[in-house]
Amino acid sequence: MSAIEELIAELARLPGIGRKTAQRLAFHLVQQPPERAARLASALAAVERVQPCAECGNLTETQPCDVCRDPRRDASVLCVVEDAAAVAVVDRATEFRGRYHVLGGRLSPLEGIGPEALRLDRLAQRVQEDGVREVILATNPSMEGEVTATYIQQLLAGLGVRVTRLARGLPMGGDLEYVDGVTLSHALLARQELT
Repeated sequence: MSAIEELIAELARLPGIGRKTAQRLAFHLVQQPPERAARLASALAAVERVQPCAECGNLTETQPCDVCRDPRRDASVLCVVEDAAAVAVVDRATEFRGRYHVLGGRLSPLEGIGPEALRLDRLAQRVQEDGVREVILATNPSMEGEVTATYIQQLLAGLGVRVTRLARGLPMGGDLEYVDGVTLSHALLARQELT
């Protein structure tokens, strides 16, 4: 197999990248100056140093991660997310100043993913030992995400911690005509009084 074919094959293994896109990317990379390819290769090699934070499960090169080490973060508030990508999304898009707990997935009995596959024991341990007052469930609004959130709520019941869920409903700029029934149902249930 040629170097270009090998590159195409590897790129096509990435999520969301089909064979045609992989081919376009490969030919683009080959036409770039050698130093650009060297920087990309170096960045890919550096990924080997990334590992889950022992405290929260976020991806990091240092132990604990920057979020867990930040003394300005409120350790009494944990935002529970399915994966490390969600940490970046929440941190970039909000003013959230608490800490995170990355589950490493979501419950999915059909895929054989049960509670033991997630970092649920560590979550319960953090709640009991670290003075956590509130756990914000920020799982995805999918069937599996809802099942995971319900399981966590039941797991933490009786531990003296407030368990909340991200609000769900209509997106800003959305049009009721195009909203699905489940989203509209959640929006009606979470309606707020105008003041």
